[in-house]
This record gives sequence, structure tokens and C-alpha cells, in this order.
Amino acid sequence: MSRWAQLSTNELSVLEGVFWLHGPSREALSQRLAFSRTHANAVIAGMLEQGWLDRAGQRESSGGRRAETLCLHPALGVLLCADLGATSIEVAVLSLDLQVLARHGEAIDVRLGPGLVLSRIRALMREVLAARKLKPRDVLAIGMGVPGPVDFATGQLVEPPLMPQWDSFSIRDDLRAEYEAPVWVDNDVNLMALAELWRLKRELPNFLVLKVGTGIGCGVVCHGEVYRGANGSAGDVGHICVDPAGPRCHCGNVGCVETMAGGPAIAREATSAAQAGQSAMLAERLAANGMLTPEDVGNASRAGDATANQIVQRAGTQIGQMLASVVNFFNPSHVFVGGGLTRIGPLFLASLRQCVYQRSLALSTRHLEVGYTPLGDQAGLIGAGVLALQETLRGRAKVLA
Repeated sequence: MSRWAQLSTNELSVLEGVFWLHGPSREALSQRLAFSRTHANAVIAGMLEQGWLDRAGQRESSGGRRAETLCLHPALGVLLCADLGATSIEVAVLSLDLQVLARHGEAIDVRLGPGLVLSRIRALMREVLAARKLKPRDVLAIGMGVPGPVDFATGQLVEPPLMPQWDSFSIRDDLRAEYEAPVWVDNDVNLMALAELWRLKRELPNFLVLKVGTGIGCGVVCHGEVYRGANGSAGDVGHICVDPAGPRCHCGNVGCVETMAGGPAIAREATSAAQAGQSAMLAERLAANGMLTPEDVGNASRAGDATANQIVQRAGTQIGQMLASVVNFFNPSHVFVGGGLTRIGPLFLASLRQCVYQRSLALSTRHLEVGYTPLGDQAGLIGAGVLALQETLRGRAKVLA
């Protein structure tokens, strides 16, 4: 019988509560779980003795005795996380309190297919584990984000527009060849939403996380849980039409906001402008590098280039146009914006925000806050860690139910 099988549902609830509360005191944990203080103390004492929990120190005094704080015991293992984007990969080892212990990122093209890409991911996983002198047996759970719709029950991508060779491929089976730990796979922006949910200790129940990069997607948090929809495609806002006369998208439709305002669209517009002599600054960069990137456009915009400003502003406005419809529909309290395009400068967010407030109903925006995600480029990895640990604990709870 595994050690996990010895845990009661109350003990699993304590583990999950400690994780979500970021090192709570006994009193805070008992309040969150609606346990009596006596019952909470008895359960916690047993879990400390058995090595499930550890003491994390004491909080600063507010006038009385300093409260002891709790954490998951480090000996339980580590989390192995991967955040796969359309053009890059990040792999990391995280502690159970989601601190990054080792991390490696590099450029990669998902269109190379699952064979080559996952081979590289497995190699990077071995590297980051070795950097901390860890073995596969030390991995408690694995979480991975991918840039496409995922059937969450099976962990398989479903006709992902950016990665056609990956349809129905089992990432779980591939990684289980090297690890006995459970593997959890989800859409990358859902992981960013999970990361924000964890950062906020589940105290913000209804918000959106918008990722803007090569693709555009939205993580939806509804009543304190990530909402995935009936088949896992909730939040696939990149294929909302913003121009019926626009160019054809790789999904087969026309005028999708992703093909109008995503990273490749910005680079494409900038290249056309440079070649047409509309921007000396962009033309100089194009001549030097042979290509333009959204970062080049952002740099030119910050330097005052009028053409670059127009490109950035147009992208922000088109994304804001799409987002206004989502805000009217869902009425979130916050929208957190992340992804590679956040690096192209403040004009992008200003244009997006202005369009949302102009096009959304007054009641939808009365208390709405729109800003960058505080977790920055770590959001995907943190979210992969949240997914891995949360679903592993929930899986154990279902076994006991």
C-alpha cells in the first residue's frame, strides 16, 4: 500500500490548504477549512510527526504570541514543469511552495512535431534535475502547458491550429516513459490563470488572464476555478473575428484577432512599412538583421517612431476590441495581460485598455482593472506547478472518496 493511501480526506484537505495559503498559521488553516481549532491541531500534529508537513517559521507578532506557520515537507519531492510556447520552451524544477530551483529556456518551433520537441524537453528535464542533484524518483508530479486546446481528461491536444502534428498525441505517455510521477497537461494560458489564482490565494473569484504572443488566448477563472468548457476550448479568443474582410487565419477563417494583431502580424506590418519607406528606423533594423520582430517594433515605438507607434496602437486596439466583447459577456473584476507582446511597450497596453473601456458596457467596467500579470514570464511555469500539485492532491482525494 502506498504512503498516500494512508491519508484521510481531512489530511488531504490540510495539504491542499497549506499549499493554497502559502504557509498559513494553524488558525488561518482551520478557518479556511472550517475545522474546529481542536480538530485542526490534532490533524496537523499527526501530519508533522509523519513528515507530511513542516514548520516554516513564525510570523511577525501583531502584539501577542507569534504564530507558527506551516509548509509542505520538502522531503515529499519536487515538481517538474514545462511551459511550451509556439516558439520557445521553459523547463524548471520547483519546490512544493513553487519556488524555482532550476530553470532553462530556449527557442524551439512547435511545428517540428512532438517527436523532436518532446525529445528536447525530456533532455532539458534531465538537465534541470541534475543541476539540483535530483533523480526522477524525487519528482512528485509533472505539469506542462501547451499552446493549443487540450482535452483535460486525456491530456491530449485537439486539432491545435499552431501545432497540427500534435493532434491526439499523448504527452502523458511520452513523459511516463521516464517518470513514474503523474503527468498533467493543459493549455498554456489556463496555467497562467492558475498561477494568478495561486498568487491571489483564491481570494479573487472571477477574472481573466490574456496571453498575447504568437497566438492569443484567454484563461477564464470563474467562481475560483479555471473554467475549461465542455471540451477544453474555453477561452480560445484568438479566433474571434475583428475584421470580416481581414486576412485568412491558419485556422481557416478570416479576420481572426490572432492573425490581425498577434506577434507575426506585427512583424509582418513592420516589414511592409520598412520596405515601403515609411520608417527609416525600421528599415535600418531590417537591413541589419534581415527580418523584424515585435521587439524591434516596440523599441522603435519607445524611441518615438511614428509608424511603429501606429502598428503597436493598432494591435492593442484590435485586441481590445475582442476583449471588450469578452468583458461584456463575462464581467470579470480583473484582466491580467501576459505573453511576449507585453514587451513591446506601454502604448500597447494603453491602447488595449482604452478600447476595452470605450466598447464595454459601463456596468461591466465600473470596477474593472486591466494590467500586466505580476508574475511576468514565470506565470506559465508557476501555473504548471499549481496544476501538477493541485491535480495530484485531488486525484488522491478521489481515490479515497
